[in-house]
Amino acid sequence: MIKENLSKITQSIPENVTLVAVSKTKPVADLQEAYNAGQRIFGENKIQEMVDKYDALPKDIQWHMIGHLQSNKVKYMAHFVDLIHGVDKFSTLKEINKQAKKHNRVINCLLQAKIAKEETKFGLSFNDIEEILNSLELKDLKNIKIVGFMGMATFTDNLEQLQEEFSSLNNFFEAQKLKTDKENSQLKTLSMGMSGDYKLAIENGSTMIRVGSSIFGTRNYN
Repeated sequence: MIKENLSKITQSIPENVTLVAVSKTKPVADLQEAYNAGQRIFGENKIQEMVDKYDALPKDIQWHMIGHLQSNKVKYMAHFVDLIHGVDKFSTLKEINKQAKKHNRVINCLLQAKIAKEETKFGLSFNDIEEILNSLELKDLKNIKIVGFMGMATFTDNLEQLQEEFSSLNNFFEAQKLKTDKENSQLKTLSMGMSGDYKLAIENGSTMIRVGSSIFGTRNYN
């Protein structure tokens, strides 16, 4: 079933859109099945769970940290994580840089923009993001690379609201892309859209979607 689900999704998205298989709470066997079907990018929201799966699975997998990030946990994944989606503080960027340096790596990061109307969602305002991108201090962080933005839309069936949230982030992304060109910040990735809304997100410029239940079935809660 996982193989069929993956095939259906990959056939329905444009070539320029990257599919992140959100595998949080799913057993290693499910990830291996997706891997055998050709999937190489997996997203987790808990660092310890991601570390355990990294240890158990093939090493050509790209691991994305998609959950809210606590700075004190960065050290556990700094040796292998490929992309961190949810950076919402400059201090977190500094910690990622510090831990990446220890492993002689450059870690790719997305700044998380707050586009949802819900108070529970994390993220930076557009002004906060501009401040980070224009910060003189950013130049000193040689072991991180800001490659784009991530946004989580409101959990709603209101398509007009979703459209508004996705398009606002896409417009901001396109504007920033034109004026952001530093060694450690070159914007090319816009991570928006999950199982329920990824098609609308793609219509509004998303280049990376985070899909879990449509691949693996309903999430297991532990």
